[in-house]
Amino acid sequence: MKVICPNCLATNNVPKLEVYKKANCGKCQTSLLDPHPIALTSDILEAVLGNTDVPVIVDFWAPWCAPCKAFAPTFQQAARAYPLRVLFAKVDTEAEQFLASRFKIRSIPTLIVFKNGEEVERVSGAMSDEDLDRFVERFL
Repeated sequence: MKVICPNCLATNNVPKLEVYKKANCGKCQTSLLDPHPIALTSDILEAVLGNTDVPVIVDFWAPWCAPCKAFAPTFQQAARAYPLRVLFAKVDTEAEQFLASRFKIRSIPTLIVFKNGEEVERVSGAMSDEDLDRFVERFL
């Protein structure tokens, strides 16, 4: 399966396994097992969505948004909990107003799930760890 390295954005071909002991990026050698959310911009969004076989969950947020700030650690933890099963990404709606407009973001935080480059679901509002886990599990 194809996955994107959150460090250098290189596309990696990784065998689909239940459990991974080791998986490093072929380009930068960074471990793919402890990923952090990728900061998406207009320049890289299509490449990221089009070059991964796993679901992509994008958090649309803003730096001034208190619920967004409170939700950030939960989202970061989920990114570590689902290595090579889900790709987590973030869009700063202040810096990327074109993307916020394109995806019709009306409230933040908003999560959008993409599969095969297409939006399959969205939800607005911060979630607890448990709620986010249940949400993510639906797309595995």
